[in-house]
Amino acid sequence: MAMSMGSSGGSMSEINVTPMIDILLVLLIIFMVIVPVTPRGLEALVPQPPKRPQPQIIDIRTVVVQVLNRSGQLPAYKINGMDVTHDQLLPRLTEIYANRAERVMFVKSDDSISFAYIADVIDIAKAANVDHIGLMTPKIQAGI
Repeated sequence: MAMSMGSSGGSMSEINVTPMIDILLVLLIIFMVIVPVTPRGLEALVPQPPKRPQPQIIDIRTVVVQVLNRSGQLPAYKINGMDVTHDQLLPRLTEIYANRAERVMFVKSDDSISFAYIADVIDIAKAANVDHIGLMTPKIQAGI
C-alpha cells in the first residue's frame, strides 16, 4: 500500500493495482492456453445408406401383426401373414415369445383402422410380455 500526503494534512491510503493487473494478465494467458486443449465433444460417424439397393431379406425373428380393415365388420388380424382371430392373438403371441430373448414386435394397419384397435393389439402384446412395440407407418413400409 502506498501512502500519499495531501495538502489537507491528513493521510490518504491508495491501493497499488499494478500487482493485481499482473496477476490478471497471467491468469488470462493461462486460460487462453487451456481453453483450446479442452475436448469439444465426441466425433461420431453417421452410417451411410448403401450405394446399391440391397435385396429384401425378411428376418424370421421379426414379428409383424397386421390389423386389416374388413368393410363394416370388426378388423381382421394377421401375424406374419397368417390369419388369426382376436381371441387367438394373446395365446399365439405368448407362444411366439415364450423362448425369445429379443421381444420386439411391429404393428401394421390400414389407414382406415381406428386407433382403438391398434391400442388393443398393443395391450395384448404387453400382456404377452413383448418389451418393444413399433408402429409401421406408410413411409416406413415403403422403405422396407
